[in-house]
Amino acid sequence: MSTTQPARSASEWGVFQQLLARDVIDALAPPPARAVYTPWVVLWLLVYQRLHGNGSLGDAVSHFLTQFPSAAEQPSGATGGYRHARTRLPNAVVATAGRRVFDTLVAAYPPSWRGRRVFMMDGTTLRLAPTDALRGAFTPASNQHGRSHWPVMHLVVAHELASGLAAPPQHGAMYGPGAVGAVQLGLRLMPDLPPGSVILGDRNFGVFGLAHGAVAGGHDAVLRLTQSRFQALVKKAQPAGDGRWALTWHPSVADRKGNPDLRADAVLTGWLHEVPIGGDQPLWLFATVDGTGAEWGGLYRRRLDVETDIRDVRRTLALDQTRGRTVPMVEKELGAALLAYNLATQVRRVAAAARGVEPRRVSFAGVWSLVRAMVPMLRPEPADGHWETWFERLVKAAGQRLVPAREPGRQYPCELIPKRRGYPERKRPNKQAS
Repeated sequence: MSTTQPARSASEWGVFQQLLARDVIDALAPPPARAVYTPWVVLWLLVYQRLHGNGSLGDAVSHFLTQFPSAAEQPSGATGGYRHARTRLPNAVVATAGRRVFDTLVAAYPPSWRGRRVFMMDGTTLRLAPTDALRGAFTPASNQHGRSHWPVMHLVVAHELASGLAAPPQHGAMYGPGAVGAVQLGLRLMPDLPPGSVILGDRNFGVFGLAHGAVAGGHDAVLRLTQSRFQALVKKAQPAGDGRWALTWHPSVADRKGNPDLRADAVLTGWLHEVPIGGDQPLWLFATVDGTGAEWGGLYRRRLDVETDIRDVRRTLALDQTRGRTVPMVEKELGAALLAYNLATQVRRVAAAARGVEPRRVSFAGVWSLVRAMVPMLRPEPADGHWETWFERLVKAAGQRLVPAREPGRQYPCELIPKRRGYPERKRPNKQAS
């Protein structure tokens, strides 16, 4: 590491010192004068729980008693005070903190394509705790055998391609009369993206409504199309080169039914691309911005990176094992998880820069375990005052945890190993689910 690296690395962590400082967070919801669990304390304990894979309330309180500066009178070791403080914490505090961190960190990365930031949009689901409040908001799945116990949240995320940073997600019900589709959630997410972004989407997002919403919001879109949609659109397009067509896209009756707010004169201009990628079928894309098929194909192939990022959020942060039993608490846990994820992503970026490799060559799980161990020393206002030294240790150790170098272009078919059931399924009806 060069002699100038420590000062630069310390300044990178200084972003969190500024954005997540005690006075900044507490100013969002000023606490009473003698409050123990202030908004700043509760926010960091929520992050601590996510860093420790859905740590319990007892774990968080134990961490508070041993790692946070305390008043002359030692706080209670019972979990009730923290539990009530979590409930009282306004959702806006967590959302604002996450928004500020994302905006500041993403601005530090170079754009991915022609001076513009590229975001990969994708959807996923989360299984929540089986409470009446959550079942009412997020209807469980059902089939011919009945209704499941577990509420299911539909989540749409957007990860910045260069950094892996996650923008604040949007969520809704996956099933039931209040179900919200991926396109509608994607449209809600767009105002949170930096102006002039390019949005990449898979076939679930390859419809007129999302592309039109992106352009109307000051962005552009590059969307994968299904074969049937591409074949219908290419008949209306004009050839513009090898594997490229100019298209004026008018919404169909189905498009207007799914997007009733479309104006009568709504129309899109863009290009269709047919990109050979090997295998049986090419990549069919629609782009609202001028570019080559090779460029879009290269960017779209990086979708695997974003799928890995989503896996990191779900599994490494144990986000599919949230403890929240109400909608506001689940939203706070989700916000804290994304804040913790972006924190670890920032550490990975600094470690990769110090090592001279791409950020995704550094193991996210490896960085995660290091951040989890060292966060008491790195939190703003650390007890020993030597957070710069600890951050340098963290950066050096993280840079040593590289994923193996693999050959490019590896592809494997999606397979699922079935799990044998050791016990019979419970046939007794769930009264709470009815």
